[in-house]
Amino acid sequence: MKIESKFQKKKPVLSFEIFPPKRDKAIQNIDETLAILSELNPDFISVTFGAGGSHTNNQTVELAKRIKHQYGIDPLVHLTCLNHSKFEICELLEELKDAEIDSILALRGDANPAVEAKKDFRYASDLVKFIRQYGDFSISGACYPECHTESKNKVEDIAHLKEKVDSGVQHLISQLFFDNNAFYSFQEHIQIAGMHVPVEAGIMPVINKAQIERMVTLCGASLPEKFSRVMHKYEDNKDALFDAGMAYAINQIVDLLAHDVDGIHIYTMNNPIVAKRICDGIKNLI
Repeated sequence: MKIESKFQKKKPVLSFEIFPPKRDKAIQNIDETLAILSELNPDFISVTFGAGGSHTNNQTVELAKRIKHQYGIDPLVHLTCLNHSKFEICELLEELKDAEIDSILALRGDANPAVEAKKDFRYASDLVKFIRQYGDFSISGACYPECHTESKNKVEDIAHLKEKVDSGVQHLISQLFFDNNAFYSFQEHIQIAGMHVPVEAGIMPVINKAQIERMVTLCGASLPEKFSRVMHKYEDNKDALFDAGMAYAINQIVDLLAHDVDGIHIYTMNNPIVAKRICDGIKNLI
């Protein structure tokens, strides 16, 4: 079933994100994670695109095939375009067709100094238009509740998102955030802008100090006082920080569900314990 159709049948939708294992590890090593995630009955699992813009060595499609055909769960395949030509994208789309995978998260991708960017696609909206012309795929997109780090302001960011939705995006997944009010404000802004597609709230449980510092640098998420206070109190106690991070994420999700969000997308970091702990905490709510 295509991703956007799931929101017509069920609300809220629950999904997870995983990433392909590193090249020096066999893809079979992720089976333990997938086995546990499948028991949690997600509506779909998204698979990130391999780092570095590599096409030949990318394991994303192989992992998506495993999710679909071995575990019986619909995969959502991330597809970045900044470092790919139209020919390479066509090859990937054909590979997805052959695997009977029809849901794509269309992304620009981050610039990689080690890989020269191609000229065929400049923005995610360019990729969306290309996929729309190429075949009958379900296309999802990313959104930023607190503004993309490269946008000048929120007005410009919403305008770019509107272009992406108008190009053919049928479902949005948000970047991680720690302030639910920022997400609710974002929901109002996209409604005013005329975007009426389901939006999943992206939640990443913080379980170590290095993780939060890295992610905030990359995505620009703000840190509410409550969150900062909890993290600072337990930052030197690994076990306590894990419990505090999980509790914060669960409380976020409870509040989001009370506000009738379209769905919850959990960034699992390939850690099935994280996903299971959260699902146990909200099992009677979703």
